[in-house]
Amino acid sequence: MSSTIAVLAINGLVFGLIIALIALGLSIIFGLLDVINLAHGDFFMVGTVLTYVIFTVSGVFWPAFILVPLIGFLLGALIQKLVMERLRNAAELSIVATFGLSMIIQEVVRMTFGAAPKRLVSPIQGTFDLLGVEYDIYRIVAALISAAAITCFFLFLNKTKLGTWMRAVRHDRNSATALGIPTQSIFWITFGLGFAMATLGGIVAAPITTVDFRAGVDILPFCFMAVIIGGLGNLPGTAAAAVLLSFLEGVISGFTDPTIARIFSLVLMSAVLLFRPQGLFKGLAK
Repeated sequence: MSSTIAVLAINGLVFGLIIALIALGLSIIFGLLDVINLAHGDFFMVGTVLTYVIFTVSGVFWPAFILVPLIGFLLGALIQKLVMERLRNAAELSIVATFGLSMIIQEVVRMTFGAAPKRLVSPIQGTFDLLGVEYDIYRIVAALISAAAITCFFLFLNKTKLGTWMRAVRHDRNSATALGIPTQSIFWITFGLGFAMATLGGIVAAPITTVDFRAGVDILPFCFMAVIIGGLGNLPGTAAAAVLLSFLEGVISGFTDPTIARIFSLVLMSAVLLFRPQGLFKGLAK
């Protein structure tokens, strides 16, 4: 029993790192563009589908790490220019627009690739003994890739000129514009980056989940819970909350039904909204 709980906890950490990567994309879109993006889960789904297509056509998994985020970035930039730009300073309209975008993406994928869920063969075969349980090697690789991607994201945000511009626009848009920062370009770069990060999470998750046009439906609420519990606009807090939530759900699933574990997460989110609306990780905000 104890070994099973430990494995479930490790599974939670693995998925937590993947979800942290996706939730960070949601958080930067919300924090900088004031867009409540209900299509973000579908951006993740697009990543899984494109990965499946690349693997099916080429027989090789790893090129997806270059091609899919690039496609995601271009799609995100296009969506920002054609749709979201027209809804500036209208968060309530962004809800309607991104809900419609979500439906469009799902139906396009369903019509193109079919409604039947598909499985992607793991690019790294084999298991190893973990507390008496045979554990998939790729899951550990997925966690390491996600952690590396999250680290690179924060280095980009804090150590590069473009990242500094993004943080400046996020904190004070008018002052950033007055200082000569190309605000309009930062907007489409941010949405493109958010889309690309979601697709990157889709690449990593594709071999350990199903490729399905509805795959983003379960991911989106978890990402929003991470953003809320971590603190709105608090990127390190979002990442920490995603890992914490997934870990706790993994542990709780060892004692009860996974549905109860998800209810626990929802109750925790509600408690945070009631008693600490700034988020559990306010001290991590920058």
